[in-house]
Amino acid sequence: MSEIKLKITGMTCEHCVRAVTKALKDVPGVTDVEVTLQPGSAVVHGEMDPADLISVVTREGYAAVIQN
Repeated sequence: MSEIKLKITGMTCEHCVRAVTKALKDVPGVTDVEVTLQPGSAVVHGEMDPADLISVVTREGYAAVIQN
């Protein structure tokens, strides 16, 4: 199982966190998601395509990049 860390910008409240969490959990292969408002990040566990993670966050109206 892999772990991907995302930096997410544009989230301003807990509603944003819930929306991003739900979107990431719906990506095929994702087994667990932890999203935090401050500093605006997510840790995603599973076997998934990183491009899919960025795509679903973008569709929710936020920006995401993979962190090293």
